[in-house]
Amino acid sequence: MSYVDGFVLPVPEKNLAAYRRLARKAGAIWKAHGALEYMECVADDVQPGKHTSFPQSVKLKAGEVVVFSWIVYASRAQRDRINKKVMADPRLANLGPKDMPFDGKRMFFGGFKPIVAL
Repeated sequence: MSYVDGFVLPVPEKNLAAYRRLARKAGAIWKAHGALEYMECVADDVQPGKHTSFPQSVKLKAGEVVVFSWIVYASRAQRDRINKKVMADPRLANLGPKDMPFDGKRMFFGGFKPIVAL
């Protein structure tokens, strides 16, 4: 079975075009190093919940939208190998926290082992 990295982050609506450009660049790099799939999705039908929700998870502010993303790999070992190469890729060398079109402090992410794949 495969392995998946998942991400949830807030993006100011005014920065969506810049985020899309960055995501296209990053996605191409991940795919070039062996990722099987790279997906970036913007919230369309996401409401605050009573106890928790996507907006609450990132402390969504007015004028922001939630982005939900994932990258699929053949295995965790492949993910670790690919991420190491991506982080060393010179095309991303000049990107720091101030270059990001979102607040990385409110982003959360993790690696997941699929339990159902249809």
